[in-house]
Amino acid sequence: MKKYLLAIGLVVLIGACSSNNSNEKKEPATVGPAPVAAPAPVADLTANPDYKKGLVLVAKSDCLTCHKTDAKLIGPAYKDVSAKYEHTEANIELLAGKVLKGGSGVWGAIPMTPHPQLSLEDAKQIIKYIFLLNK
Repeated sequence: MKKYLLAIGLVVLIGACSSNNSNEKKEPATVGPAPVAAPAPVADLTANPDYKKGLVLVAKSDCLTCHKTDAKLIGPAYKDVSAKYEHTEANIELLAGKVLKGGSGVWGAIPMTPHPQLSLEDAKQIIKYIFLLNK
């Protein structure tokens, strides 16, 4: 019986200590630096036709066997490729050629296998998609 009375007493005590008095004015805490504004929202890539087409092509290919969007796997991350190359038509052509013919040496000793089953247009579309990932 004493245990129950003690437990009830503790519950009442805890409840009394934690109750809010609605008549009290609470001042906002001013400890620490002022809040930083949230970064501006990034444009929604899913509305971009180059993004949509490229995403479908990458999903249908074997690209994701060696590449990830944000991290190095066997090959470089797509965002790293996008950051390394200026987003020009010349570089789209250059990289599409590497996708089709394969290559090595730029990102290390492991070669990228050729992808002759892709058309040049599809390879360019994949590169446009990759370039969009770093905007």
